[in-house]
Parts: sequence; C-alpha cells; structure tokens
Amino acid sequence: MKKSLHRVLYLAFAGLMLVSCSKDNVQPDTGLRELDGAAKVANATATKDGNLAMGNPSGAGTSYSNYLINKAQYSMSYNSYRGTPNWVSWHLSAAWLGSTPRQDDFRADNSLPTAFYRVTPSDYTGSGFDRGHNTPSADRTLTVTDNSATFLMSNMIPQAPTNNQQTWANLENYCRTLVNQGNELYIIMGQYGKGGTGSAGYKETLAGGKVTVPNRIWKVIVVLPVGTGDVSRVTTSTRVIAIDTPNSTSISSSWGTYRTTVDAIEAKTGYNLLSNVSSSVQSVIEARVDSGPTQ
Repeated sequence: MKKSLHRVLYLAFAGLMLVSCSKDNVQPDTGLRELDGAAKVANATATKDGNLAMGNPSGAGTSYSNYLINKAQYSMSYNSYRGTPNWVSWHLSAAWLGSTPRQDDFRADNSLPTAFYRVTPSDYTGSGFDRGHNTPSADRTLTVTDNSATFLMSNMIPQAPTNNQQTWANLENYCRTLVNQGNELYIIMGQYGKGGTGSAGYKETLAGGKVTVPNRIWKVIVVLPVGTGDVSRVTTSTRVIAIDTPNSTSISSSWGTYRTTVDAIEAKTGYNLLSNVSSSVQSVIEARVDSGPTQ
C-alpha cells in the first residue's frame, strides 16, 4: 500500500513539474523567430536605405493635393484637402530596429506648409476610427527620434479599429518576421475612396470635413535578401505582396484574404508604384498575386 501511495505521489509530482516547466518555457509570440546563421550575418550587415528607392508613385511635388514630404524615417505624398497622406513609402531592415519603446506622442505635423490644415490627435476623438499609422511605430525602434516621427498626424489615416488592430497588425508583424529572416523590405501604403465604417458607424469625414475617411486601404511590399543595389536586384522572381482591404470593422483578421496585384491597385489609384524597376520586370511582378506564407 505504501509503495502504491509513493508511486501515486511521485507521478503527481512529476506531472506537476512537467506542467510547470511547460508554462515557464512558453514565449510570447512577437512575430519573430530564432535567426539561423545566414540571417544573423545578413542582419548584421543591413543598412538604412532610401525610402523612395522604388520610385515616387504619384510624381509628388509641390501640389497641395500631392505634396512630397521627405523625412529620415519615411517619404509621403500628402493631400492637404483630405488631411491624410495619399501614400507613404519606407524601407525596413534590421538597421531600423532596436529596443526603443513606443512613444505615443501623437501630435500635429508643424513642418507642413502654413496654408495646410494641421490635423490634431483630437480630430479623431470619438469618431470610431483609430489614428492608424502608415509607417508603423514598431518599424522604427532604433532611436526615440525615429519612433516619435511615426506619431506625427501626417502619418495617420482614420482606420477602422478591426482593420488596424487585427488585419494590418498581423501584416506588420509578418513584415518584421521577414526582416528577422534576413530580408529587407520596401513598403508602400496608401488609401483611396471616401467613406468607411468604424466602431461608431459609417463616416465620410472627420473634424468638420477636414479629414477624409478612406474607403479602401492598400499596401505593396517588395521582399529582398539583405544586400546592395536594391532596385537592380528586383527580378521577375522577387516576391511582391500586394493587399487591398475595405476600411471596415467587418473584415477578416487574415490579411492573406485580401491579396491582389500591384496592377489592380495602380488601376484604382492611377499610381506607378514601382516606377524605378525596369519595365520588363514590372510587367511580370505587378501582374502576379502573391501565394507565399502569411506568418
């Protein structure tokens, strides 16, 4: 009897230890995976490269509806009549990533021309829409200055909470996973149309008409192994991810559901998204729907 009791107690203790060890070994899912040797070497040599390397999609310049803004952290075409960027373009590699915490210092962009309305954080208050980043905070964590720049309101669009916090968050995490695997990315994000559905219902504008709520939100991602001469390394086999989502609370959390072609986004927007890439390569990669992994 004593032996049986001792055996039961031993098995119970062993089971408890196994459960305890299992819990201790659970790691939070950060979207990043253990680097292999090649990825470690690649990321060690990664550099910060030009945010407009793939081109200026709309030929942005000095027009109030297509105003070119170049910051160290990203470049954009800003539309003063919509109170949002038409598109934002940025480079992402391990050289941009560090341990700087999220600054959360949302504020007006006082570098905009004085003739422009400068959107404030309170313009979104109570609207049912998030202040949705174009260039994500987590893509610029090397320095406080870099991270803080992503909280300028010129980098924001009114984004439905489900769209922003689930679908787009999942895609942004996946982009950083690709970087952690030894890649560098060129990302262009934009929006078009008017009217979206947030947590407080359908709206077309905020702030008394000063900020337009987009109907659709898109992103194009060019994936390259870390290297130099990036534009010349884009070939017909280069992975290009293009997605186009509704700005709605009724949206799948799986971004892969919304994959499309660069050609289709260009047809909707009138932009030339990868204009610096050779036309022969563009004709292939812009017509292809990505079928790669989503996590």
